[in-house]
Amino acid sequence: MEKLHLHTVDTLTLHTVIPVLSKDTRPPALLQCVSEFTCQVCHKQNVIWFESFWTLIDSANILSSLSFSDTLKNGPKNSNISVRPFGEIVEGSSVTLTCSSDANPAANYTWYKENEESPKEPQLVFSSIQSSDSGEYYCVAENDLGRSTSEYISINVKYGPKNSNISVRPFGEIVEGSSVTLTCSSDANPAANYTWYKGNQTIHHGPEGTIHFTSISSKDKGTYYCKSENQYGDKSSSISVDVHCEYKTFKTHICDVCHLGHGYDK
Repeated sequence: MEKLHLHTVDTLTLHTVIPVLSKDTRPPALLQCVSEFTCQVCHKQNVIWFESFWTLIDSANILSSLSFSDTLKNGPKNSNISVRPFGEIVEGSSVTLTCSSDANPAANYTWYKENEESPKEPQLVFSSIQSSDSGEYYCVAENDLGRSTSEYISINVKYGPKNSNISVRPFGEIVEGSSVTLTCSSDANPAANYTWYKGNQTIHHGPEGTIHFTSISSKDKGTYYCKSENQYGDKSSSISVDVHCEYKTFKTHICDVCHLGHGYDK
């Protein structure tokens, strides 16, 4: 009579075996049920698999391992923003921001610019980026299991001078002998350098767009040109300065008597 051997297994260990492939590949996981029972008939043991208390496999065959294609679920993590092309961003160029994360199931993405919500897409595409697009951006990756927020990324759009303008102080009629300031300004990134011309003569060059006449003379009247420039472009403006003579009550024409010296700050 064949003798029946009964063996009691007190401890079962569940191993998860996931092959190491490329980071973009999600391989199937292999679950292995291993007992500490090491006798020769161990390989004949029956294994019953359960998922959330529901029987998956109940077989007399040797099924001490179970392979399944659905990888472990997880909420988004390691959210990150990449910018293409790499390097300086110039106005008018095409720029793409891409938000990515490690998530299963795949995450949905929402973009924010300085806390203002933008399109819900993995990529934020600027076909012709403008100076107004400069600012701080971040993205949020989200699925049913959680959410992850990326670090802020600063977008700094470079552009040549625009909105070039010349202002005169004080406002109104310019009288000989008075103090007068001409100021050239523009919107540029990086800040522009300024060059002032009267006719073909350069009278000022530098980061400050101001020339100052401490005591303006009739010889200072004429057309003045200002050029604003940086490495991305230039813009010019002009202004006509008319100096009026001051008359005394005894009708002596001051301009005919003496032309006061003129000066400007360089």
